[in-house]
Amino acid sequence: MSDTSEAANKPDARTPAEIEADIRRRRDALAETLDEIGVRVHPKTIVGDAKAKFVSSVDNSLGRAYVGANRFVSDVRSQLVSEDGAPRLERIVPVALVVVGVVGLLAVGSRRRKG
Repeated sequence: MSDTSEAANKPDARTPAEIEADIRRRRDALAETLDEIGVRVHPKTIVGDAKAKFVSSVDNSLGRAYVGANRFVSDVRSQLVSEDGAPRLERIVPVALVVVGVVGLLAVGSRRRKG
């Protein structure tokens, strides 16, 4: 037989004062648990938790975006500047020509649409 069924079959050896104290402890613990549940299911708590999760998600996303952008800038810089800090003209000039060409094409395209 298990301990619980044996305890249920045995007469209680506690005094009435001990039983009352045990009941008070259990009632207090139950009241505390109910208070905690009430706080957790309160609409303000739910909204606050949702806001905190959203802010955390945005912070995490922004952090990843910052790291990615920083890595991209570092990679581009390492391609255009030598280790001693001097510009690599053999790489900068072609990039500049491509940028000027794209801007020129965009300008010509926008003039055609207006005219």
